Amino acid sequence: MVEYVKIFAIVFGVNLMPAFGPPTWSILVLYVFHSDVPVAPLVLIAAIAAALGRFALAHAFRHLGDHLSDNTKRNLAAVREALERRRRHAMIGVGLFALSPVPSAQLFEAAGLARVRLVPLTVAFFIGRLVSYSFYVSTASRIEESGVGDEFQRALTSPLGITIQVGMLVLLVLFLRIGWEKHLRVFLRRD
Repeated sequence: MVEYVKIFAIVFGVNLMPAFGPPTWSILVLYVFHSDVPVAPLVLIAAIAAALGRFALAHAFRHLGDHLSDNTKRNLAAVREALERRRRHAMIGVGLFALSPVPSAQLFEAAGLARVRLVPLTVAFFIGRLVSYSFYVSTASRIEESGVGDEFQRALTSPLGITIQVGMLVLLVLFLRIGWEKHLRVFLRRD
């Protein structure tokens, strides 16, 4: 039971990080190599912790959104309205994103700022993480134990990993700068 509490706390904490956190899959792979915890409960607990961490991160950014300019708030409201009108398409996109290994912190930050409904986003993320964590943990036995530490360090410090994180942060800033209200007006009128 203590092992499950530890992994929950680690994964929850990492998923609260707005950027540059280690990928949860790498933590799980290391955990599999260094413990006797059964894989199925490990994956379930990690997916729950990751989803709750991202949900909390989005809520924190929702509160930060209160301090944005009125123009930015109007633009984010237009994004929210467009997503809510095309809910099915939005959920398909979120589901595909949730399955991918792309960092998800900025998606949840943007969702919090735009005040979109967080529960459906979090559920899609949880399901996607159940699938991806199951894949990573089940294939972990194929990786030699000596190479896992190197892989973990590479994931944290590789130029590509850092570039992706910085790029995602730039996209988040650009997302806030786009005049969504103006651009989405035509899209919203077609409905």
